[in-house]
Amino acid sequence: MTDALVLENVSKWFGGLHAVEDLTMNIPKGKIVSLIGPNGAGKTTVFNMITGVYPPNKGSISFKGKKLNHLKSNRIISQGIARTFQNIRLFKSMTVLENVQVGMHCRTKSGAVRALLKTRFETREERVIVDKSMGILEYLGLAEAHNEYAGSLPYGDQRRLEIARALATGPEILLLDEPAAGMNPMETVELMELIRKLRDTGLTIFLVEHDMKLVMGISEIIAVLDHGQKIAEGPPAEIQKNEKVIEAYLGSGLDD
Repeated sequence: MTDALVLENVSKWFGGLHAVEDLTMNIPKGKIVSLIGPNGAGKTTVFNMITGVYPPNKGSISFKGKKLNHLKSNRIISQGIARTFQNIRLFKSMTVLENVQVGMHCRTKSGAVRALLKTRFETREERVIVDKSMGILEYLGLAEAHNEYAGSLPYGDQRRLEIARALATGPEILLLDEPAAGMNPMETVELMELIRKLRDTGLTIFLVEHDMKLVMGISEIIAVLDHGQKIAEGPPAEIQKNEKVIEAYLGSGLDD
């Protein structure tokens, strides 16, 4: 088993606040890995460092052996890392199809001149982008809504569309930041099925989530953060019985 993403002694602090402290994690290729912890534990900070929102103060982040520490977000996307966010960030006044097409911009070759002149190459590439975008929407069950405005979709479908847009970048690893937030139980079950389906295509999934039924139901490896430090890592059955984890989640429903 090879590691897709490697974090070595990664730390991030903001003034006197140490959001993440000496975090080491290996995300194996083709697996579903979850990062859990109480609110404020540093989970989203980890995602932000991986995706270039800000660099770590210490340590290194590597993807397929290449260091990412000081790469900008667009360069990291082009390396094969995509993400979704806690708060949905769709272009709500654009159509479902247009939202997915936006996700493909990092893979296009047409420059500004070609785009303005509408060259044969640009026209052909535009057709390919539409076809690929529709294929992704079909895969996620959103093809029939391709001409609808993204903001008019039901909440669960908006979450699914955000995943579709991330997939349009052609990732090898997909970071999902609380993808079940706000979903009803049926939508959550459908999301679990989708994540497994994506994993089965060979995609690596790195997940931050508070819904413990989802986490325990689909994860192959779980890491637990508390006050920015990793306190446990292992398979779900092991994490559920870990005393440090139970203490960190006291009253927050780990076994719900």
